[in-house]
Amino acid sequence: MKITAVETIYPGARSAMPALVFVRIHTDEGIQGIGDTFYLPQTCISLIHEHIAPVLLGQDALAIERHWRDLYRAYARFGGRGAEIRALSAVDVALWDILGKASGQPVHRLLGTAQESIPTYNTCGGPLYASVDGGSQAGYGSSRVAGMWDDFDAFLNRPGELAQDLVSEGAKGMKIWPFDRFAQAKGSRAIEGGDLAAGLSTVAAIRDAVGDAIEIMVDGHGLWDLTPAMRIAKGLEQYDLAWAEDLTLADNPRTLARLRASSTTPISVSEYLVTRQEYMPILEQDAADLIMIDPTWAGGITESRKIAVLADTFGLPVTYHDCTGPLTLLAGIHLSAATPNLRYQESVRAYLRSVYPTMVTYVPEVIDGTFALPTAPGLGTELSPEFLAGEDVVVRTTRLES
Repeated sequence: MKITAVETIYPGARSAMPALVFVRIHTDEGIQGIGDTFYLPQTCISLIHEHIAPVLLGQDALAIERHWRDLYRAYARFGGRGAEIRALSAVDVALWDILGKASGQPVHRLLGTAQESIPTYNTCGGPLYASVDGGSQAGYGSSRVAGMWDDFDAFLNRPGELAQDLVSEGAKGMKIWPFDRFAQAKGSRAIEGGDLAAGLSTVAAIRDAVGDAIEIMVDGHGLWDLTPAMRIAKGLEQYDLAWAEDLTLADNPRTLARLRASSTTPISVSEYLVTRQEYMPILEQDAADLIMIDPTWAGGITESRKIAVLADTFGLPVTYHDCTGPLTLLAGIHLSAATPNLRYQESVRAYLRSVYPTMVTYVPEVIDGTFALPTAPGLGTELSPEFLAGEDVVVRTTRLES
């Protein structure tokens, strides 16, 4: 089965997710595979057509490991481990989709299914969380518009009410970021006592409303220097969090190890890391309690599976990240099914209910805090015809020369 064309599909700058790009790979047997990735979409599009497509066209669509290794080694020679790996990740996910469809099996069966359902928690973003209007191009935006499932507005202004609503739906956990606003407004070097108290009061309100009926995760989006991060982690101890995530950037394992040693709050690290090479020193220096992986940033299904095995070797659980696209979510769900050391698959209910359904034909449903295992071959979804026909959608194709 030969690769005959590589497409990129950009939703448009006015879309709900203007940092998202889809990849669709065509074969000479009529099977297509899709993937996606998030951030710097025009850069990823250029990378895919300038380098990845010429390498893949005419090649065996099922030789996934070989393609991953060849492309990674090309990029690693010049330090290209940012947008290059995201572009490679999207392509890798699309190739796994092809393999599943060609074999008539869901991807998790090919990976080796380990469990029957996938626990998920709700990241409390709203439907515009990843939009330009939401201001999230820097990675920590808000919806800024009250509306259905606007969980960002709710956790800042009505945290107890939101927690009760999520518990009523059977949610197992909720992730919030009550300290980001202070770093954005005043800088990352210190957190004032009043701001620390204000952030902690959001967590306290959730505990007051629902007790321990739901797990709480706090995200810092890498905004803080070490000293304020340690103060935040210490202050959170009293609320028995599932974890605190990215209170500092994950680019210095020694800094993270100091943060972890400063409190009993579990530390999650980090969807900001890519490939095993960046996760390994975190594990070796005991700098994390949990490992977070974004499948379409870290290296696709091929590399994410290896990172999860590496984490298991060090006795640590894994959570798969998604605030970043419907194929990222589905790749994570299939990986989750085949990850014995799984803790959670992340999801955003506003995306599941109002954003992803506008893009793809199938979106998994959360029932009592879990996803059922996908049963369709491949990843289990396609780009919807209505989405592809959108006036702002930009499709670019590189084809095999006849």
